[in-house]
Amino acid sequence: MDKICSSNGRVYGRYCKNRFCTLCCSIRKADIINRYYPEIVKWEDLHFVTLTEKAVPAAKLDLWFHGVQRAFRLILNKYKKRNQRGMGIKLMGVKSLECNFNPVKRTYNPHLHLIVPNAEIAKTLVTEWQKLWNRGPKTLASPLAQHIRRVENVERDLVELIKYGSKIFTEPDMNKSTKNKIPRMVYAAALDNIFAAMKPYRLFERFGFNLPPQSKQSVHPPTYLERSEEWSFHPAIHDWHNAETSELLAGYIPPPQLQWILAQNIDTDLE
Repeated sequence: MDKICSSNGRVYGRYCKNRFCTLCCSIRKADIINRYYPEIVKWEDLHFVTLTEKAVPAAKLDLWFHGVQRAFRLILNKYKKRNQRGMGIKLMGVKSLECNFNPVKRTYNPHLHLIVPNAEIAKTLVTEWQKLWNRGPKTLASPLAQHIRRVENVERDLVELIKYGSKIFTEPDMNKSTKNKIPRMVYAAALDNIFAAMKPYRLFERFGFNLPPQSKQSVHPPTYLERSEEWSFHPAIHDWHNAETSELLAGYIPPPQLQWILAQNIDTDLE
C-alpha cells in the first residue's frame, strides 16, 4: 500500500494481495492457519513431504511449473479412480507450491511441500512422483531429493508449508555452513521470473477432503471517516508522509543491515 488514511487512531487502506507482498502474505498465512489447523490437527499420524525435481534455467521455468502441477494431478486422478473402485487408498492432504533460485548455478527449482494424514500416503506420493519423472533415460527426480518426515508440531509445520512462494532474501553462496557469511541478496529479476511463472497456479491447495462449512461474517468498512488524514509512502524515508502537516506516521528507521541490502545487494540482472 502506498496510500492510506487514518482516523480516530486507526489506519485504513486497500491491500494489494500480491504474492511478493510480505504484509498480504502474512494475512493470507493467518487466514489459512485459522481455517485449516482445526481440521488437520485431527489427522492420526501427520507427515511432511517434499516433492521436487531437477532444477532448470529460466527459459524452462514455465514448462517446469506446468509439469509439476500436471504430475501431481495425474497421481491424484490415478488414486481417485482406484479408491472409487475399492482398490486403493484415498489421497488427501494440503500442498503448497514453491520455487527456489540458485544464484551460483543460476537455476530454478519448483517443488511441492505437503502435509498428509499418514505415512502410507506420504510414501505413495513419493513413489508415484519418481515414477512419473524418471520414466526416460534421465533421472529428473532423484530419490535423495525427496523427503518425508513425521510432523511433531502441527502449527509450526503448517506455517512452514504456507510461509512464502519464494524467498525474498537469498544466500549468494548457497552454503549455510560458511562462517564468514556473505550478506544476503535480493535477486529481483529472478523473483520476477518466479512470480510470473507462478501466476496461473494456486500457491496453496487442499486435496481429497473438504473443510466443514463456516459462517461468513460480513465486514462493512466505513464509508465516511470523520477528520481523516491522508498519508503517502515514500521509499526514500521508509515511512508514510502527510503532505498537509509534514508529519511521519510510523517513525520507522530500518536497521543498517537492511539499508545495506536495499542499497547494495539487489540484483536486477535478467536471468
